[in-house]
Amino acid sequence: MDKKNQPDLVLFLITLVLLIIGLIMVLSASSYEAMLDYDDALHFFKRQAAFMAMGFIPMFIMMNINIDFVKRLAFPGLAISIVLLLLLPVFGVDVNGAVRWYRIGPLQFGPAEMAKPIVIVFFAMWLTALGKKNLRTFKGFFITLLILAVVPVLIIGEDLGTAVCIAGAMFCMLIVAEVPVSYLIGLACTAAAGVAAMIVAEPYRVQRILAFLDPFADPLGKGYQVVQSLYAIGSGSMFGVGLGASRQKLMHLPEMHTDFIFSIIGEELGFLGAAFVILLFAAFIWRGFLLSSQLEDRFMAFTAFGLTASIGIQAMINIGVAVGAFPVTGIPLPFISYGGSSLIFMMATVGFLLNLSKYAKK
Repeated sequence: MDKKNQPDLVLFLITLVLLIIGLIMVLSASSYEAMLDYDDALHFFKRQAAFMAMGFIPMFIMMNINIDFVKRLAFPGLAISIVLLLLLPVFGVDVNGAVRWYRIGPLQFGPAEMAKPIVIVFFAMWLTALGKKNLRTFKGFFITLLILAVVPVLIIGEDLGTAVCIAGAMFCMLIVAEVPVSYLIGLACTAAAGVAAMIVAEPYRVQRILAFLDPFADPLGKGYQVVQSLYAIGSGSMFGVGLGASRQKLMHLPEMHTDFIFSIIGEELGFLGAAFVILLFAAFIWRGFLLSSQLEDRFMAFTAFGLTASIGIQAMINIGVAVGAFPVTGIPLPFISYGGSSLIFMMATVGFLLNLSKYAKK
């Protein structure tokens, strides 16, 4: 398996621009809260800069790691991820009512973030080993569904948004694997019914759906986040109120530097700034899908497509929540939102995409 090319410079530059925008917006969005809570307006900015610096290490490693070695690590990595997810309700820490992280000293570690790329790599291996012919049989497809469901089911209890990202990326991989349309329709209907059941089973999720349908019905309660987010984006108009001049970040909009950072982008940089960020993500997705189409090895092609889809779906959901198109899920905007484990694993994912780009047929 000889390398043919240099890593995809365009994909790297798109990622770098997103990271820089993220660093700037974390500083802008968090400075007021950081001053109140830590007496240091740069608190979150300095931590995010440190996370980014750390993220370049796994990015570089994954950009140069042997592909076959990654395959050998996929199953043990999946097993470790499943164990960590199973133990999360027992040893995890509760943050804002959700148990999604382990605390290691001053740092928090989200096992779902680690599981996401590992699951996609393992699933790509499975699809490649099974082959198109077996995947088209009901038995092969049913076994594939069981494998597909394991990690999302483990995550869905505490992190519905991440579960949807993983399941959505795997569903996209099934489309690329040319699974019969009738199977895909059946799977989509089953998944929709399952998500609906999970929503109905938890009163707070029902409240989120009601708030999503009409956030202004309870603007000071369940609809508060969405209402404040819409105020932020709406007040930005075409050109924004100016970098650092957000009014919503003055403790009006919760999670302004994490889940709702896109709202601050819309407020401070306006429609043009928000559109530029969306175009960057669109360019990232285009570049990743183009890479997938240029890879002759099926495992590599499936992996590149799945990893790109997972980042694209996460960005779409986060932005959709900010503009009121989706219910609140609590997932960060890739490369931009404040957060250590999310940023580091996202950068490692890009590193592996850059690694795969060395084998693309130009």
